[in-house]
Amino acid sequence: MELANLRKSPHLSSSSITTYQDCSLQYYFSRVKRLPMEFVSDALVFGTVIHLVLAEFYRSKMTGDRLTLKDIHELYRQFWTKEAKDRSEIRYAEGRDFNTYLMEGVDLLTAWFNKLPADNFSVVAIEQAFAFEVDEIPVPIIGAIDLVKEDESGALIITDFKTSARAYSIDEIDQNPQITLYQIAAKANGFADREILLKFDCLIKTKVGKFEQYYTTRTEADELRLIRIMQIVWQGISKSVFIPHPSWKCPNCAHGKACKEWFLNGGDE
Repeated sequence: MELANLRKSPHLSSSSITTYQDCSLQYYFSRVKRLPMEFVSDALVFGTVIHLVLAEFYRSKMTGDRLTLKDIHELYRQFWTKEAKDRSEIRYAEGRDFNTYLMEGVDLLTAWFNKLPADNFSVVAIEQAFAFEVDEIPVPIIGAIDLVKEDESGALIITDFKTSARAYSIDEIDQNPQITLYQIAAKANGFADREILLKFDCLIKTKVGKFEQYYTTRTEADELRLIRIMQIVWQGISKSVFIPHPSWKCPNCAHGKACKEWFLNGGDE
């Protein structure tokens, strides 16, 4: 199952659902009109590169190898250069540029590597694509799970990689909808009879980089709540309900100019 192929057809995903909830007008610009992004945030590119490095680490582990810290650093420099070098569309935060991230990534991955606990878990899948259906939604829900491991008892451990500017609170971990979606997807794709554990691996971009792991669980009620949210989101999309939601996120919205034009034109397309 290739995620790139799944994305070519109408679908919902964790990111599209969250975008619609945060600002359905942004969803309209990005997912309906498919307007190009006016810029790419540095945090988005950095997070993508960190994900690529962690994925390579676990792919090696799957084949019985273990990358060294030196290997990790070299991979990061290669991926960061490939993804960010000479890209004028990247908007860097004040005090940051290509070179500061080149150093910060190395430091953050060092913190991750040095704190990564030794375990006997076997790697089942990396970037595992999925698709499943939900009642009342005529398009599939798609996505990819960063890492799936299996412990000695046969329980699955679904892990989501996160890169954040701060540590997560317990409420943020326990209420995160993305990991709930991953549990639903795992059950819908042949693992309904398996014990499922959920975990976040968080690389935190504080002045001194940190790595924290958070375990959480989801109940059937949590799953049903998210399914109902997805159904309501789809109802809004299918009825072309796109409402602007001005908030603190607006200055970092990659469709800010389109939004201003929309308001100036009285909401006309």
